[in-house]
Amino acid sequence: MDVRRADRIADALEEMVFTGHLREGQRLDEATLAKKFDVSRTPIREALQRLVAADLARQLPRRGVFVQQPSSITLIEMFETMAEIEGVCGRLAAVRMTSAMQKELKDCNAVCKEALTANDCEAYSRANEEFHFILYQSTGNAFLEAEAKRLFSRLKPFRRVQFKMRGRMAASVSEHDELIDAISRGEDTRAADVLRGHIGTQGDRFYPQMAQLRRDPDLRIAS
Repeated sequence: MDVRRADRIADALEEMVFTGHLREGQRLDEATLAKKFDVSRTPIREALQRLVAADLARQLPRRGVFVQQPSSITLIEMFETMAEIEGVCGRLAAVRMTSAMQKELKDCNAVCKEALTANDCEAYSRANEEFHFILYQSTGNAFLEAEAKRLFSRLKPFRRVQFKMRGRMAASVSEHDELIDAISRGEDTRAADVLRGHIGTQGDRFYPQMAQLRRDPDLRIAS
C-alpha cells in the first residue's frame, strides 16, 4: 500500500514542479507533505527519493530535500537521444518482430485507446510504457532493449505529465497506429521515422506546454 501511495504522491509532486507550484530551491518538508497527503512519512520519503533520482530534487546532507527544476538543454538532449534510440528500435522491429509480438503491440494499443476514451492519462501512461517495452523487446537486441528502457524510465515523469495536455493522448495513439502499420508491412525506414517524430519534438515542446498549463489550467484534461 505504501509503495502505491508513494508513486501517487511522487506523480503529484512531479506535476507541481513542472507547473511551477513548487519553486526552484523550495524545501520539501516531510512533515508538511505527510499532513498535506494525509499519510505517514514513509511514503513521503519514498516519493522524495523518486524525485531525487529523476533530478527533480536534490538532497543536501543534514539540510533536507530541495526542488530542482530540470535544465532545458539537458531535457532536450535526452529527448533527442531517446528519439534516435527509438528510431533504431523501430527499424529493427520492422524486420524482426514476430506475428505474436505484433498482436501484443496491437492489443496494447487497444488498451491505450480505452484509456484515451476514458480520459485516463495515468492508465494511458502505463499502457504506453508497455507498448514501448514490447517494441524494445522485439528488436532482438538485449543491450539496446536495456538502454532504451533505462532512458525511457529517466524521461517517464516528463512524458507522463504531457499526456495531461488536451490532444496529446489522441496524437500518441494515432502515431502508434502508424507505427503498427509500418511494422506490419516491414517498412523499416518508415517505422524509424515515425518513432523519431513520436519522441523527438517532446523535449522542445515541454517547457512551452508547462507554461501554457500555468496560464490556462483548462488545457489540462479532466481527471
